[in-house]
Amino acid sequence: MNEKALNQVSWEKFSGMTPDERAPYFMEHGRTYHALVSQQFSRPILEDLCSLATCVRRIAKTREGSSFLQSRLFDKRAMLYFAQPSTRTYLSFDSACQTVGLDCMDVRDSSTSSEVKGESPEDTIRTFSSYTDLIIMRHPAGGFAERIAWMLSNTSRPVPVINAGSGKDQHPTQALLDIYTLERSFENIGGIDGKTVAFVGDLNRGRTARSLAGLLTKYDGVKIYFVAPPELQIGVDILAQLDAAKVPYEICHEFEQVIPDVDAIYMTRIQDEWDVDNESRLIDTSKFYFTKDHLSILKKDAVIMHPLPRRKEIDVAVDGDPRAVYWRQVRNGMWIRSALILSIFGLDDKVRGYCEENL
Repeated sequence: MNEKALNQVSWEKFSGMTPDERAPYFMEHGRTYHALVSQQFSRPILEDLCSLATCVRRIAKTREGSSFLQSRLFDKRAMLYFAQPSTRTYLSFDSACQTVGLDCMDVRDSSTSSEVKGESPEDTIRTFSSYTDLIIMRHPAGGFAERIAWMLSNTSRPVPVINAGSGKDQHPTQALLDIYTLERSFENIGGIDGKTVAFVGDLNRGRTARSLAGLLTKYDGVKIYFVAPPELQIGVDILAQLDAAKVPYEICHEFEQVIPDVDAIYMTRIQDEWDVDNESRLIDTSKFYFTKDHLSILKKDAVIMHPLPRRKEIDVAVDGDPRAVYWRQVRNGMWIRSALILSIFGLDDKVRGYCEENL
């Protein structure tokens, strides 16, 4: 992937590009600088981030290791700008920042910022960049994080931007933690290559499923099932990505028929926060729930995933089964986001070196 500079392209040209075409603009000196779309992560980058996350996880188990990690970025500051509600993603990033020593500031509601006085979101974030070395942002508008990255790259004080969820289209760091969870789950049975994954639920509006489906194109021999009511099926843009990558997939409406054949089930909730007239309540989703009875037909080494929060789509009686890894996903998010932040600041080698010398 050839690197290109965001300060050398007009917004008009950049905004007209596909995510794949934009991806090279988010790199700097061979490493990730902005983390904005799932398409920017190649297989080697994914493998490096996963191995680095494991190093961080191992180092953090000791007091000495934790002190080492916290000394990496003690002189840097991060802004967590969350203009959209979040529990796990916010806490995960906050914990990741603490793990690597970043001092954090946050704005978790635009009503507490000068936006209520009429300030534009762009000016608000330009203000943040005056005080911080990293901006982690979650916003309801799709593509907004990319616009901010372009804007800041064309100022006198550019800072890296991490997209913590934008609109209905992208949630790249959730996809990273999902990949890391799959890698850890399948590390003794050949990894992600050759596995079959079922996405279930609201796939049309679920940015987590969309982002992960895109990353699965980086692996060999993967097959995907999209299991949802017709109104909530995956978008044609994701299917076009899979077609271009020659990844086989099936569009399905019968959940129980798929369960025995898959290695991973990725459950999602109904995304009714995007409703205009409460249209989601008219859709029967009861056939797309994972119940305790389904455990008997699930492969013994398969995994059940969920980005959370959940509603009724996974019975709480399933939680005690070792194949239910959604709570592991939550913790994995802290490790992979710590790795991503360290990578952005070019500290990969120092952390790997400590891991090799001390563990």
